[in-house]
Amino acid sequence: MQDKVLEYLRKKDEYVSGEEMSGHLNVSRQALWKHIQVLKDCGYDIEAVPHLGYCLKSAPDRLFPAELAYRLHTKFIAKKIYYYDALPTTMDVAAELGVKGCPNGTLVVAESQTKGKGRLGREWFSPKYKGIYLSLVLRPELAPNATPLLTLLCAVSICEAIKEATGLEARIKWPNDILIHNKKLGGILTELNAETDRTHFAVVGFGLNINNDKRSLLAGATSLKEQLKDEVNRAGLLKKILLAIEENYLYLEKYGSTVILDKWRAANITLGKRVKVNSHHRVLEGEAIGIDSDGALLLRSDSGLIQKVLSGDVAHCR
Repeated sequence: MQDKVLEYLRKKDEYVSGEEMSGHLNVSRQALWKHIQVLKDCGYDIEAVPHLGYCLKSAPDRLFPAELAYRLHTKFIAKKIYYYDALPTTMDVAAELGVKGCPNGTLVVAESQTKGKGRLGREWFSPKYKGIYLSLVLRPELAPNATPLLTLLCAVSICEAIKEATGLEARIKWPNDILIHNKKLGGILTELNAETDRTHFAVVGFGLNINNDKRSLLAGATSLKEQLKDEVNRAGLLKKILLAIEENYLYLEKYGSTVILDKWRAANITLGKRVKVNSHHRVLEGEAIGIDSDGALLLRSDSGLIQKVLSGDVAHCR
């Protein structure tokens, strides 16, 4: 009912009498007052004036489902949202939902994580109310060996949304790092539920440093707040990211990977560099010369041998 109260206040965008609201929502005046108190406790600034009624003045910087759904014109992404104030990790919850048959595009978002997942078992630092930490359940028509494209697609989408929202040029380090001025802003993790030749679903999660203070950032990391010297509305940015993901995902389904790969190449900082790749307990070194149609890195060794790398830790040598 709180969501309906919020929706009505937003729709009116002016003072609304308690009598009008209670009649429209079919609740008593006392019940309406209680719902408004719950919203105020959640951080919504709702002003009550005798003889005028209630007016929504501002919303809190929280990733509540009502905030994300408001004016989010997607077709399937985030039509189902699971919100948590804190979780060990959104990845595990999303994976459980995927097994249970949740819809394509189901979103799991948390304000903080106590055991946020990075690649290779690393932990992602997830302070409360500062960043964006989420996982999406996607059910693509892709073979398991082509699902690295989802990581590239989300990286491109994040960069596009950051550019639109802030003007900042984010860059991508293969396979999953989002950088600004060569400092890490965020990372992407993709996990599969698949058979040899069939993908049941993928869980794509990412963490982004948004309003983290400089002193709280780990070495080599940055945040949008540090870059802009101002805070960013997290819900507004996340909605742009979700919309960009859906647009790129639908384009991938309809037209294939060419455009997504072209966008990725334009935003990447890995191609053309000499790199070391720690992949499956072996270290490869050479020049990163491209990515193939499935999103794998193409590495040319000093002997001229070209190797296809599906995953790994990449260090730029120069």
